[in-house]
Amino acid sequence: MEKFVYIALFAPLLSSLLVALFAARPKILFTGILASALIGVSMIASFVLLVDVNAHGALHVKMMDWIDAGNLHIPFGFVVDQVSVIMMVTVTLVSTIVHIYSIGYMDHDKSFNRFFSYLSAFVFSMMILVMSDNFVGLFIGWEGVGLCSWLLIGFWYHKHSASWAANEAFIMNRIADLGMLMGLFLIYWQVGSFQYDIVFAAVKSMDVAIVTTIGIFLFIGAMGKSAQFPLHTWLADAMEGPTPVSALIHAATMVTAGVYLVIRCGELYTLIPHIGFAIASLGAFVAVFAASMALVNNDLKRIIAYSTLSQLGYMFVAAGLGAYWIALFHLMTHAFFKSLLFLGAGNVMHAMHDELNIKKMGGLYGSMKATAILMSVASVALAGIYPFAGFFSKDKILEVAFNHGAYYLWFALFIGAGMTAFYSFRLVMLVFFGEKEYTKYGIHPHEAQPFVIYALMPLGLLAIIAGFFEHSFEGFVTRLLSHYEVHLSHGTEWALIAGTSAIAISGIVFAIYKYSRGGFSKSLENRACYKLLINQYFIPKLYAMYIMQPFTVLSRFLWQRIDVRIVDFTVDLIAKVIYATGQNTRKMQSGNLSDMLRWMIVGMVALLALAIFFRPMV
Repeated sequence: MEKFVYIALFAPLLSSLLVALFAARPKILFTGILASALIGVSMIASFVLLVDVNAHGALHVKMMDWIDAGNLHIPFGFVVDQVSVIMMVTVTLVSTIVHIYSIGYMDHDKSFNRFFSYLSAFVFSMMILVMSDNFVGLFIGWEGVGLCSWLLIGFWYHKHSASWAANEAFIMNRIADLGMLMGLFLIYWQVGSFQYDIVFAAVKSMDVAIVTTIGIFLFIGAMGKSAQFPLHTWLADAMEGPTPVSALIHAATMVTAGVYLVIRCGELYTLIPHIGFAIASLGAFVAVFAASMALVNNDLKRIIAYSTLSQLGYMFVAAGLGAYWIALFHLMTHAFFKSLLFLGAGNVMHAMHDELNIKKMGGLYGSMKATAILMSVASVALAGIYPFAGFFSKDKILEVAFNHGAYYLWFALFIGAGMTAFYSFRLVMLVFFGEKEYTKYGIHPHEAQPFVIYALMPLGLLAIIAGFFEHSFEGFVTRLLSHYEVHLSHGTEWALIAGTSAIAISGIVFAIYKYSRGGFSKSLENRACYKLLINQYFIPKLYAMYIMQPFTVLSRFLWQRIDVRIVDFTVDLIAKVIYATGQNTRKMQSGNLSDMLRWMIVGMVALLALAIFFRPMV
């Protein structure tokens, strides 16, 4: 099975390198097909490993010794266990579909080849992250997805907004990664190793204060990658990248890395339940916070982005309360319907000539039936309606919060479920039904190419049926992760399910009712609550006012007053003195015999003077 580990890991790298050979050339269709095929090979290898792990248990592979300096020994090794193999399958499955979809989506882009090279490198970095058997390997993948996200968010670098968004994502993640690095340094200081098995065995005998500090630092890193408050603003701005990138970032790579880190470190967080509860509390806040911004936003991709942010909050609630397998289950099901939503949004954008304002759409169902059905399926799954995938995974998280006695967390998630259902179908209604607003702008929409629709169908199917694998999924991953015990009566469980389903259905019905009658009045936009939500609670403006502007002023002061007037002046002065000295001493090398004899006499007098006045005392 070792060869399948290498195939799963290195097929995306091979894809990236081969396609990179043609990066500067005009579009070559074969590069997209080759990249998609190699990612598909990685997916097949991942499924083979899934079957093998199910039959024979975890697989450990040591490729070579990597770092061996003093007491520091880090092998280049990988572990394919119940957690990592689920991540591998999810990442490669979604990535394969995104690659195939991108052949059609990027068809007219002049940097077609470069795009596929970056996209495959993104997948390779994520595979390194989830497959490594130590924290250093995880960190390399962690930084790799950060780099690739910068390349892909800013793919259209000629646009200032894209370049700015890429830099924002990169810098904000570097801030969080400093925290993660501090956690890794502390782990090595206390344990002397970065291997997962050694570290998790050692933390059980550590002082609680040290474990708490490590847990906080690692979660700071997770906050950046998974865009948790207050490091959340980059996620919506990252929509400046091509839509397939948005699908990959939000469904299978990048943002899921933070959740994976907490799940992988479950043995550590189990020892510090107070930190776990803080993580869950932050997650519940983000679930409602992000959903509230999606309620009023009119940007097609940003609505779905806020939805991702909200669902990440749900995942952190489950992970923070110790229900790691449920967090992983929601991560997997969410990947299917969220990638479907984003890719469907890409179809709409192409049909609308890249228009993103959903109020300029409407009535697209007649022209885009297949996309409308697929996005509706994904929206129902996101809303958590039976028997779609979201019902099984999201309801379990609410059940965990109620079981834990964290009733205000449960209530926040409960309200979030209603908001999710409303904004999901607000989008569906404004885009696909109602008045055809696009006719005012001379747009003639059309359905995506058939192979693009066929590529999305597996995601649509998984959005419907994935939830039915709940019990087999639980039995598989709880061989490694702790089994979460629920102590609720059947009556209470059914009441919770009925309540969550009722609020979700109410949200859907209210959205359909309201937007089939023209929506809310224009006067709503003048209300303070609307302005607060549409401006993202003014957080970006606060960051600009109290962080970016003071930093800019300080930087300008240091540049003009310190760098130019002191540092540059000192360097220039030294250069000028040396140059002037050289100019004045050039006469010594005139080549004139008389001048050279005079300098010889001067030198002899100087040497005699030194010998007379500075001779050593006996």
